[in-house]
Amino acid sequence: MDWGRVFFIFFSLMSLTSIIGYLYDPSLVMLFVAAAVNFISTTLKIGVKNLLSSEMLASSLVVDLHLIPAFLFLQLSNNAKMANALAIGALAASVFSVALMLIECAKSKDSDY
Repeated sequence: MDWGRVFFIFFSLMSLTSIIGYLYDPSLVMLFVAAAVNFISTTLKIGVKNLLSSEMLASSLVVDLHLIPAFLFLQLSNNAKMANALAIGALAASVFSVALMLIECAKSKDSDY
């Protein structure tokens, strides 16, 4: 078992589910958790040399650039509507990232045979 891959997939999925958790129960703490977990996920994607690694890193950076301003809008100006809109954008990019991860996993399994 490749533990590096396990952590990589764990944090990618945890990022997706944290964003969904924030949209279900909008709170500043949940948005911070989602941003922090996605930042860890982005950090783990740096330096990966897989088939779709650049696309996964780019989509993870998009999620970061949605969640960080969402946190700032919610914290500084108490604008929950703008924070939710940014979180929905982050959710779309995170779903795209997980889809790319699944495609990459399927392609790597095909090349193993």
